Amino acid sequence: MVIEPHVQNSVGNGSYGEYFAIANFSFLLNILLDFGITNFNNKNIAQNNHLLSKHFSGLFVLKLMLAAVYIIATIIVGLIIGYDGRLTKLLLVLGFNQFLISLVLYLRSNLQALHFFKTDAFLSVLDRIIMIGVVSLLLWTNFFPGRMDVMDFVYAQTFGYFLTAVIAFFAVVSNTKIIRLRWNLPFSLMILKKSYPFAILVLLMTFYNRIDTVMLERLLPKGNEAQTVRLNELRAPNLFPTAAQKEERIYLEKELKHTGAEQSGVYAKAFRMLDAVSMVAYLFSILLLPMFSRMLKYKEPVEQLIKLAFTLLITVAVVVAIGSVFYRTEIMGMLYGKEYLGDVVIVFPLLMSCFVAISTSYIFGSLLTANGNLRELNIMAFCGMLINVTLNIIFIKVVQMDAIGTAIASLTTQLITATAQVLIVSRKFKLKTNYRLLSTLFVYIAGVTAIANLTHTYILNTSSAYGWLLGFGIMAFSSLAWAFAIRLISIKGIFRILKYG
Repeated sequence: MVIEPHVQNSVGNGSYGEYFAIANFSFLLNILLDFGITNFNNKNIAQNNHLLSKHFSGLFVLKLMLAAVYIIATIIVGLIIGYDGRLTKLLLVLGFNQFLISLVLYLRSNLQALHFFKTDAFLSVLDRIIMIGVVSLLLWTNFFPGRMDVMDFVYAQTFGYFLTAVIAFFAVVSNTKIIRLRWNLPFSLMILKKSYPFAILVLLMTFYNRIDTVMLERLLPKGNEAQTVRLNELRAPNLFPTAAQKEERIYLEKELKHTGAEQSGVYAKAFRMLDAVSMVAYLFSILLLPMFSRMLKYKEPVEQLIKLAFTLLITVAVVVAIGSVFYRTEIMGMLYGKEYLGDVVIVFPLLMSCFVAISTSYIFGSLLTANGNLRELNIMAFCGMLINVTLNIIFIKVVQMDAIGTAIASLTTQLITATAQVLIVSRKFKLKTNYRLLSTLFVYIAGVTAIANLTHTYILNTSSAYGWLLGFGIMAFSSLAWAFAIRLISIKGIFRILKYG
């Protein structure tokens, strides 16, 4: 998130839009790459630590074989939907990157299940640190000659993922007694059979989370390639553009505004921040999954942990969502410059509002996964996929709302699927509706909205050009204080959830 805005500004909105759409497409067939092995392994090793040495060799070789199947299938489907040679090359490298990401996640799942959370936390950021370092050299030094393009960015990712995978491999091997890798067909078939429900869930959830930009890029018309290249040149950093260059840029932006690559680029600008903050919820969920698994194994009540986890994460999510609504222009302007934001300032708050639903899904979905309620989760995810695809077709092709319509489709889908998971948990665990918590949450949301409005209205207009940062900081701190004041969260509750870990 830190470096990618600079990459997008450097390579151009259209080129980055194509990359972003193809990167999301490379996610869609992850069922073939992972087949639910990572989630299954996390739950299984958390409940039976002694199985790590026994299963690691067979699972690692199985991951390598699935990677070959995934890459071949991804390239074939890409050719079917119309990717040319240039885009297929990009897809091939991104597919290999997906394999490395999946491999790192599998290796980390072993560390999570063994409660090596510090090592896991280090590995969770290592690939990004390496990638940021390489891309910084490309952008701001003369170490590599020539202007940076999208492929340079993708290769920098490959380098970061590869080094992280190597380090993660040796971190896991150091905790196993067996390091000899060998193919075991009966064992692989058994694992695939057990992982099948996880695999379906991964496929369905990936579709309704990642297909948005693929549909944007494919359903909207393709722009003139020469015009796209010229627009990217005009968008390159230039302190003193001529009047003719400004006029040409405005003309080309109007000509290419409704093309698939351009709208994917708009969506990518807004989605980037959501993807970054969602990592907080994701990291929270991977801590919760082994906790829930262990508690369920020993028949311990989970209601208190659900409440604690939900209130802690939703407190942050509400601040992020409401802050993004009020400070949308300032945040996007800081990242990309205020002159040519356009529809980004509408798409951004819509997508950031998804964070509340995503956070809820990660908590309640982790509990359902730990409890083995995969049939219910798969039905929910299938309905979510149908809703998302249907709404995208309507908003992109019928209503012609472009990236704004796709953002609305995403928010609607996330809210519906999050609500469904809450209802499933309530029914499965016979939880009573906590009206006190709901009323406190309503008061909290109203308070944060008032605080955001006040800070944006008064501090923004009385400070420097970057006074909004002060306003946003005061809003976040005041909102946290408000959460403590109305007893939505407490110091005691924070220590209690640490005790569960």
